[in-house]
Amino acid sequence: MHLDWTALGQVTAVSLAVTVAVVTVFAFGVLGLARYEGAREEGGGTSALGVAQAGLCFLACAAVVAYGIYLIVPQFH
Repeated sequence: MHLDWTALGQVTAVSLAVTVAVVTVFAFGVLGLARYEGAREEGGGTSALGVAQAGLCFLACAAVVAYGIYLIVPQFH
């Protein structure tokens, strides 16, 4: 049995990079929610930028997860 270690290393590197990217985008979404809550507590208003940032970041995370599920589940192909 021949195991191609280069391919395994590439899959590991890509998986790690995508995981770090998704966690970073999710963290920016949480930051947007914090910006929204902070603006609401300070002046009684809301921060539209915080809501937009959170929404876009969470939408991007959901899209990446949905694409991963699409790649894994063969019935979707």
